[in-house]
Amino acid sequence: MTDRAPPLAPAHPVIGTVYLVLDDFGALGRVYREMDETEADPTHIVRHMVRGEFNRPLRVVAFNVDEGWSRDVSAEIAEAVADVADEQRRSLSRTAREFLEHHLPRGRDIPREVYS
Repeated sequence: MTDRAPPLAPAHPVIGTVYLVLDDFGALGRVYREMDETEADPTHIVRHMVRGEFNRPLRVVAFNVDEGWSRDVSAEIAEAVADVADEQRRSLSRTAREFLEHHLPRGRDIPREVYS
């Protein structure tokens, strides 16, 4: 009997576009945050960012292996976070506000309230 390692390729390939958040943990380093496959989309990323669930989000990258492309979507995510925070009258964490300040176009209002 031979011991076999599990396959490296997933049994069910990822279909569609996947979104990853580069998060900064200070002295511990930066990582692309691990997320459930069903939550690696713009809606969930925005929801997590509005709730302050990232440590210090720096960038959001989208990629689609089937179509062979990747791109920085930080500006689009920042716009969506600002819109949701405004619509829901939600305050944002300091780090979420920093993400918006870095990625929103000049002149775009950033939700004012902040919690630590």
